[in-house]
Amino acid sequence: MYDYLIVGAGLFGATVANKLKAKGKSVLVIEKRDHVGGNIYTETRDKIHVHVYGAHIFHTSNKEVWDYVNSFVEFNDFINSPIADFHGERYNLPFNMNTFCQLWPDVHTPEEAQAKIQKEKAAYKIVEPQNLEEQAISLVGSTIYRKLIKEYTEKQWGRSCKELPAFIIKRLPVRFEFNNNYFNDTYQGIPIGGYTLLIERMLEGIEVICNEDFLLNKEKYSNIAKRIIYTGPIDEYFDYKYGYLEYRSLKFNVRRLEMEDYQHNAVVNYTSHDVPYTRIIEHKHFENDISPVTIISEEYPDNWELGKERFYTVNNERNNDLYSRYHELAEKEENVFFGGRLGLYKYLDMDDTIIEAFELLKRLEND
Repeated sequence: MYDYLIVGAGLFGATVANKLKAKGKSVLVIEKRDHVGGNIYTETRDKIHVHVYGAHIFHTSNKEVWDYVNSFVEFNDFINSPIADFHGERYNLPFNMNTFCQLWPDVHTPEEAQAKIQKEKAAYKIVEPQNLEEQAISLVGSTIYRKLIKEYTEKQWGRSCKELPAFIIKRLPVRFEFNNNYFNDTYQGIPIGGYTLLIERMLEGIEVICNEDFLLNKEKYSNIAKRIIYTGPIDEYFDYKYGYLEYRSLKFNVRRLEMEDYQHNAVVNYTSHDVPYTRIIEHKHFENDISPVTIISEEYPDNWELGKERFYTVNNERNNDLYSRYHELAEKEENVFFGGRLGLYKYLDMDDTIIEAFELLKRLEND
């Protein structure tokens, strides 16, 4: 009999398992996939640490979280500075003075950039944005929307921006300074050696079983631990009693190229419809991996259906109401606790995932 069974060896499950073991609890972790790490899993190919499920850059302003992950592995000082490609035109992201000067040759100062954006916004006379298009234009004007937001977003969500709700982009990062750092957080970097090394260090000394589906052996596993931490899809746990929660999925075309450098940057976004993928990731730039070849991933948004990987929650009214119904069922489960991106049905950055895990641990202490 274990004190805790943790279903899922992603960042949430690994954090909870690590902290519980430190408190002297007996823990078993089971994982449906053939590897630990969840969607932050990295594997080494040609001496390059490949982000198998898409780019992951750790960023946070929470010192407790930053100190926690650095207690397992050393992080480098990687700064995420993506490039946007619109029909061959290249722009710096996030939207900052470099972007504005590239878009408008007559703009040289923050005041001129602000005036340009304000003039474009005023022309549309949007008082209460009714959809994503109106929301974006009311924030950054028509030029930035047309070149850097509209078609990229439509590829990402598979729908016209006029059909998407305004709340998807409540705000957009706009800086009236020459600063290409995508994140505003105090701390940022990539674990040296890859994310899998981080997770493996977190799970040291803990029994882990991969290729094991909890839901196929629910009765067996429910009887071997006093408490269960479940990080899988909450609707699947309840056998889709009320229907499926919706997601957007992704497909990756991974290519090994016989050259040292392909795009000279870790991330390049392709913001026009004529390119079917949304971005290309060149993995070696995350850690300055030295290799005579390079590996890139072309990232294609995909409609989700059962059997595909779940990447982005679709937090519209329908899905939020549906999740609330599943959450009510979860609250009635005896000695079963739900967590993580799939268990809570919400998009979580990596630091948010750890914070959520810390919060659950506090609940367990007081329960």
